[in-house]
Amino acid sequence: MTSKRIVFCTFGSLGDIFPYLSIARELQARGHHPLIATTRCYRTLIESHGIPFHPIRPNIDVTDPSILRRVMDRRTGGRYIICDLLFPALRDSYEDTVSASARADLLVTHPVTLSAFLYARKTGIPWVSTALAPMSIYSVYDPPVLPGIPFAEKLATFGPAVQRRLLTALAFLFEPQWKPFRKFEKELGLPPAPNPLLQGHSPQMILGLFSPMLGKPQSDWPPHAHATGFPFFPQRDELSPELQRFLDSGAPPLVFTLGTAAVGAAGDFFQSSAEAAYCLGLRAILLKGRDPNYWPVKDLPPGVIAVPYAPHSALFPRATAVVHQGGIGTTAEAMRAGRPMLVVPYSHDQPDHAARLARLGVARTISRERYNSRIAVREIDILLRAPAYTRRAAEVSLVIGSENGAAHACDLLLNMLKEPRTPDRAHGELTVVAGSPHGKDA
Repeated sequence: MTSKRIVFCTFGSLGDIFPYLSIARELQARGHHPLIATTRCYRTLIESHGIPFHPIRPNIDVTDPSILRRVMDRRTGGRYIICDLLFPALRDSYEDTVSASARADLLVTHPVTLSAFLYARKTGIPWVSTALAPMSIYSVYDPPVLPGIPFAEKLATFGPAVQRRLLTALAFLFEPQWKPFRKFEKELGLPPAPNPLLQGHSPQMILGLFSPMLGKPQSDWPPHAHATGFPFFPQRDELSPELQRFLDSGAPPLVFTLGTAAVGAAGDFFQSSAEAAYCLGLRAILLKGRDPNYWPVKDLPPGVIAVPYAPHSALFPRATAVVHQGGIGTTAEAMRAGRPMLVVPYSHDQPDHAARLARLGVARTISRERYNSRIAVREIDILLRAPAYTRRAAEVSLVIGSENGAAHACDLLLNMLKEPRTPDRAHGELTVVAGSPHGKDA
C-alpha cells in the first residue's frame, strides 16, 4: 500500500490523547503519515514523539484545575463541555479541521470532536469514528450506567425495549441544548442527524478502542464496529528514585490516583485515602497531580507518601490494590496490571466503567459522594481479604496482555483504505448504533 495521510481529531485529557498517539506511532512505523489535531496545550507532548500536530480550537488548557472541577461535576460536567467549551468555538473548530484535513486520505474522530463529525459528513472523506469507552457505542443489550441518572442502572433490568425508549427520551431532552450545533449543521447544507454523542457514528467503520473484556461486542452493534483492545501508549517505565526506594523498603502499597482529569476536582479524596491506609496499617502512594497550588492534605501519616505522577504501567503491578476514579486510561492500566481495584467514579464514563469492573469480578465500587476514610477502610479490607478479586484480576490481566489494540486498530484502518468505496459507504450520514435492525428484542 502506498503511504497514507491519516488525521486524528481528539479532545480532552491525556486519556483522550494517548490512544490516538499510540495508533499514530504504529502507523508511522508502518510507513504512513499520521497527524494529530487537538487543543494547543498538547503540541509539545505530541511533537516530542515525532508525530505532526495541528491545533484545533477552542484554545483552552484542558489541564487547568478550574476547568477540570467544572468538567468533573457528575450532574453538569457533560453540559459544560458541550455547551460552554465546544459550541462557542464550533465554527473556529470546523475551520481548523478543514485545514488539518487537507489532502488527508482518512479522518479518525473522537466522540466529542463535533466539528470533525460535520466535516466528515459534509465532504464524504473516508471516515472512522472511535469510542474510547463501551458506553460510546450504545447498546440496548449492554446498557451503560449514565452519570446524573441514578435510576439508569436499574432500568437495564427491564430489557432492550425500555432502553430504546430511554435513548429516545434522552435525545429529545437534550435537543434544545443543541441549537448552536443544529444551526451550523443547517448552514453547511446538512440534514439533521441523530445526536452524535448518543447515536451517531461513521457509516464506514467504528473502532471501540477498548478490550472486549470491558465491553463485549453486542448484537445491535453495526457490522462495521470492532473492539480492538486497548491501544496502550508505550511510556518509559522509570520510577523516580524516591518511589523506587519506597517500593523496595516494604510490602506492596495501596495506590490512590484520580488520573489526569478528576485530580483537578479531588476534594477530600486524598485526605480520606491517607487516613484509610493508616487505619488499615498499610503503606500507600498518593498520585496527587502536578498542580503545586492544589494539594489539600496537610500532614501525611507514617507509611504514606505523595508524588505528582508515576507511570501507571510501572507502578500498578507493584501495588497490592489500586483505588482510582475509573477513567478509561487508568482502568486499562489497572486491568493490565492484574491488581484488584476500588473504583470511586466521578462523572462521564467513570460510573459505567466502575459497574463493568465490578461485574467482571476485579473491583468493588462506591460513589464519590459516599467516599470517606471509614467506608474506604471497609471496602479495601473486603477487597484484600477475598481472594476471588485478586485471582480474577490476574486472569483478566493475562487476556489484556495478549491483546495489541494499536496494531489491531492499524490493521483495520489500513484494510478499510484498501477497499473500494461504494456510494453507500461513501456518503456522510451517521450510523444509528442503538435500536437498529441488527439487534432483536430479547
